[in-house]
Amino acid sequence: MPELPEVETVRRGLEPVLVGARLTRVRQNRPDLRFPFPDRFVERLEGATVERIDRRAKYLLATLSTGETWVAHLGMTGRFTVDGEQLGEFEEAAPIAGKHEHMSFCALQDGRATRVGFADARRFGFMGLIPTDQVETHPWFAAMGPEPLGNGFSGAHLAEVFDGKKQNVKVSLLDQRNVAGLGNIYVCEALYRARISPLIAAGKVSKARLETLASVIRDVLNDAIAAGGSTLKDFANAEGGQGYFQHRFDVYGREGQPCLAEGCTGVVKRVVQGGRSTFYCPSCQRR
Repeated sequence: MPELPEVETVRRGLEPVLVGARLTRVRQNRPDLRFPFPDRFVERLEGATVERIDRRAKYLLATLSTGETWVAHLGMTGRFTVDGEQLGEFEEAAPIAGKHEHMSFCALQDGRATRVGFADARRFGFMGLIPTDQVETHPWFAAMGPEPLGNGFSGAHLAEVFDGKKQNVKVSLLDQRNVAGLGNIYVCEALYRARISPLIAAGKVSKARLETLASVIRDVLNDAIAAGGSTLKDFANAEGGQGYFQHRFDVYGREGQPCLAEGCTGVVKRVVQGGRSTFYCPSCQRR
């Protein structure tokens, strides 16, 4: 599933095209994705002007002039295209047209029309329309923790939500109630950079190390955003190829390979935590 940097990459690609644009000629090509499209979806979008586009965790939120916010989740393989070109650099081309494009519209801005499409080969993505003044209390968002790139995220926040917690720090960071938007890949990378074992109980990590971890999480995410993201590795396209953003990882996916830290003779190990693969260096990341 796309993680926060991938969604932020898409948001930044859509922003100059959508903000200030009026949505015209909206087309819906099927009744549902993972869930049914909202009632009267085309009617409620057509003619609306996009006032801003934000990201909350792994969701895209376009605030509309109609008083509603259009929410989109990419699922595993959802991709937006602008004039036929997909947003983000992928290793392999994915099916983004024909039967895989499930909606499209024209964004009219300063007399210029731009065609925007949304394709989703596996249809695990979904969309919603929520009254703008009710977004924060909507079930999708009400229980979410702070954004890891926002002002509400810090080592002090982690210390508060991890206090007394026996669950390991890796799974605790993936809990969206503690931090919104963190995914498996970047938690592995952040714990490695912070030299914190993913096996240690969250409540056992010192406040000083949590301050370091919070800072490192921001750095890892910003690095990934600058690189254009990294996931969708498990997506097999129509030709059987693998599609994913290009990015080099320090530890993720490197089981059995030498640790990259200078002077370390350790080998990257993989364990399963909470049903997800965790990659770490037992030498660098001691409990």
